Amino acid sequence: MAGLTPEDVPRLKLKWAFAFPLSIAAWSQPVVAGGRVFVGSMPGVVYSLDARSGCTYWTYQASPTGVRSAISVGEGFGAARFAVYFGDLQANVYAVDAMTGKELWKTKVDDHPAARITGAPQLHEGRLYVPVASFEEAYTVNLKYECCTFRGSVVALDARSGRQLWKTYMIPRPPQPTTRNSARTQLYGPSGVGIWAAPTVDAKRKLLYVATGDNYSDPEEGHGDSVLALEMSSGKIVWAQKLTEGDRWTAACFSSDKLGCPKDAGPDHDFGSSPILREIGGGRRVLLAGQKSGMLHWLDPDRKGAILRQVQVGKGGFLGGIEWGMAADGERSYVAISDLDRNHAAAGGGVTAVQIATGEKIWHAPAPKPACLDQPGCSAAQPAAVTAIPGVVFAGSLDGHVRAYASATGKVIWDVETRQMYHTVNGVPGNGGSLNAAGATVVNGMVYVNSGYGILGGMPGNVLLAFSVDGK
Repeated sequence: MAGLTPEDVPRLKLKWAFAFPLSIAAWSQPVVAGGRVFVGSMPGVVYSLDARSGCTYWTYQASPTGVRSAISVGEGFGAARFAVYFGDLQANVYAVDAMTGKELWKTKVDDHPAARITGAPQLHEGRLYVPVASFEEAYTVNLKYECCTFRGSVVALDARSGRQLWKTYMIPRPPQPTTRNSARTQLYGPSGVGIWAAPTVDAKRKLLYVATGDNYSDPEEGHGDSVLALEMSSGKIVWAQKLTEGDRWTAACFSSDKLGCPKDAGPDHDFGSSPILREIGGGRRVLLAGQKSGMLHWLDPDRKGAILRQVQVGKGGFLGGIEWGMAADGERSYVAISDLDRNHAAAGGGVTAVQIATGEKIWHAPAPKPACLDQPGCSAAQPAAVTAIPGVVFAGSLDGHVRAYASATGKVIWDVETRQMYHTVNGVPGNGGSLNAAGATVVNGMVYVNSGYGILGGMPGNVLLAFSVDGK
């Protein structure tokens, strides 16, 4: 339970700050369960903190490449009454005793050197459903790199043992040699279609819904820039709805000569957030899917993902549109827009509320002009995930602010500048920066916010901030 009313929110004040050592980003969504906060970090350390004080119960060192995914908490097994599950940036999945931090098992779900897990493993009825993405797009700036061989997938694991039950690739056919580039490097395809966000569980239909990224290389095959339904029991693809054609893209497309960029490259309009499943009355249901194109899609999950409606809420682009997650209540969807423009820091941003039943835009709250325009990495863009509680919507910004909006009107009722130095409960030097990726977590009258994202040109920082009413 959120434990906060709209009247409480303007009284929120900092209660404690925790700093992640050796970090320029605070990027893992904090998860609260049993009076503890579980959160990963850039150096791969997972922390169990006291939710009220921020004091550390235990730490666990996963891969030093980092733990970016949120953490799933569920019933344990053996001596562990409760377990926490998470993935790292080397495509390992872990189960750890929630009380002690003792490792229960570790499983590697993909052997590709660029594979990573950024979305939370989804725990349901004794199984973990793991989304697998990759960083291979970035390798292509090197013309000697044999692009590309990664294929995105969903992997089902037994939660007690970590044993793989099934794996479904988003591109059925393995990559094959295709052509050579100007450096005579062998190229491969098809490739890409990573899954960046957690799967959405449909317990009624016993299905998983996933939204995918783009292809990396020619030929374009599989389910890039799509929303799919998979059987939870077997991983079989029940239906797939492709929402952008021709989207083949790598980091080499940024180069002036475009060498290493796929021919007729697409706009890089991945899906970076989980689909949202909602009832809309009369027994009808809808899947809401937000895309980096700035398009919000309404799909019918009971008619093979048929497109019901599409509403443009942002301009879109490489780091534009809807990035890391929307929120929704029973009536409205709340969408924060990135539309990042490094040449115009005051451009982009804003939060929009859209009526789920009709697609009508109820309100739009433009992003305020950033006060930090003299700072490298400052921007009005709002790519971070959105959080909604009854009556209130929370959204962060690359300018270092976290704001709360009245869900009925879009009026800002709370605005905190996190870009500052902090005295931290763990004694590590802490400072805030851009807010990106993870959204706010609101539980039992407290709001937990990550600040700092010194990646992709954002302002660095390394703190987890906890707010409570009057700081008590």
